Amino acid sequence: TEGFYADRNMYFGQADMLVTEEVAVSMRRITRSASIKIARQAFDLATTRSGRVTAVHKANVLRQSCGLFLSCCREVAVDYPQITYKEELVDAMAAHLVRAPQEHDVIVTTNMFGDIISDLAAELSGSLGLGASLNSGRDHAMAQAQHGSAPDIAGQGIANPSSLIGSTAMLFHWLGQKHNCPEFQTAAAQIDGALESVLSDPAKRTRDLGGPLGTEAFTDALITALGHD
Repeated sequence: TEGFYADRNMYFGQADMLVTEEVAVSMRRITRSASIKIARQAFDLATTRSGRVTAVHKANVLRQSCGLFLSCCREVAVDYPQITYKEELVDAMAAHLVRAPQEHDVIVTTNMFGDIISDLAAELSGSLGLGASLNSGRDHAMAQAQHGSAPDIAGQGIANPSSLIGSTAMLFHWLGQKHNCPEFQTAAAQIDGALESVLSDPAKRTRDLGGPLGTEAFTDALITALGHD
């Protein structure tokens, strides 16, 4: 949650300032508590996936703030000896994701770097319309598509709903974990399975993925797939 985003850096006031008409200054905040928290979340997630975590940073330039973030990731890594942990500079990581995305799985980083890298990763999968997303905390979570709104195509029936639907599955998964409710976990797995099934068929994809379907027809296909689970 921390980094260069001005609305999250200060107790009061903005951290993105126009000092004079010709000088703008932005402040970056990194705390030990938030860094430890997100690092532990990344390693916990990796235990349910391929067992790999990559910390992305710019500590060669931002030595204090990224340095603190990295030290926290390394501290947490000690508690997870079964997880393969490595570190990458953010600019190098952009190149690695394009060249060999399969070499990475769980990526942990600060907010602005993560915002950029997640868009790159979603587009590599085929479309931003596939990028599911969840803002999760200890007590609350908010599901949202990885992409923003698209008012230029509103009402045309050509939007890919996969991202929003996948985000809903992530929310069900979070609710199932938080409340120890297997029904939510089952719902999440069924939605993910139906999405994978429909997207694996080129004839059932939306236009952004080279398919023939619009939003409503794709959703109908997904509902049909859910009914078969």
